[in-house]
Amino acid sequence: MHRLLSAGALSALVLATPALAQDPAYDASTVLATVDGTEITLGHLIVMRKRLPQQYQQIPDETLFPGMLEQIIDQTLLAKLKSPDPAEDPAEVKLYLENERRGTLAALEVQEEMAAEALDEAAVQAAYDAGVTDFVPQPEFNASHILVASEEEAKGLKDQIDGGADFAELAKANSTDPGSGANGGELGWFTGGQMVPEFDSAVTAMAVGDVSDPVQSQFGWHVIKLNDKRDTSPPPLEEVRGEIENQLRQEALQARIAELRSGAAIEMSGTVVPPAAIRETDLLSD
Repeated sequence: MHRLLSAGALSALVLATPALAQDPAYDASTVLATVDGTEITLGHLIVMRKRLPQQYQQIPDETLFPGMLEQIIDQTLLAKLKSPDPAEDPAEVKLYLENERRGTLAALEVQEEMAAEALDEAAVQAAYDAGVTDFVPQPEFNASHILVASEEEAKGLKDQIDGGADFAELAKANSTDPGSGANGGELGWFTGGQMVPEFDSAVTAMAVGDVSDPVQSQFGWHVIKLNDKRDTSPPPLEEVRGEIENQLRQEALQARIAELRSGAAIEMSGTVVPPAAIRETDLLSD
């Protein structure tokens, strides 16, 4: 899509196609350009836009429209050099178009199947209940820490805390952790394995309200305070509804495909072809 980046060409095309912007009477068959008798329609651009990589989808329509039109014009000219008549297309092109037709139609059918599947609320609830039944609670911790460079600094801070100094104020004044220091050392809730092993081990052994002796990790020396502890609980239904509904639709789609397979005459030829044959592109040569 390098043509999309040509500012001069784009400006010329924008000026050359004012009628489309002014006339709302258009459809997919509206002809935008003709190249040696071959018509380029709005439908061609619409389909092309749907297939663009995500980064191009973000380009403003005023830029995208003329850029795509110019690219299709160039493609039309180049394609005619290779094959002026579809009947004379190389075998690779014919096979590719068959794959594209098959894949596009299948994708459209999947979209319709997924959109048309009316989900029973009881089925959604049942799927959620099954997930809750399988849910295994895990210990979850809420802790704060003060991170410093040396054990000596950490010991000094621990002594101050034991003497009655406020943990949060010491964290604000001394912690080198930019994420939590300004917030009084608070790390929020986390489960085992989310922190470095030394930190995890220390927290697991602490009781709520405890302040640890200095703990060394790859980041430095920590003084840790365990603020609270609880077991994790399953998320509420509304939080995971989208995931559950998608799962149910996928299951319905797989059931539909299985039904189609069972009713179809599918015969494997039995011809032995080595898997590596899919790399033999020379077989496509006319």
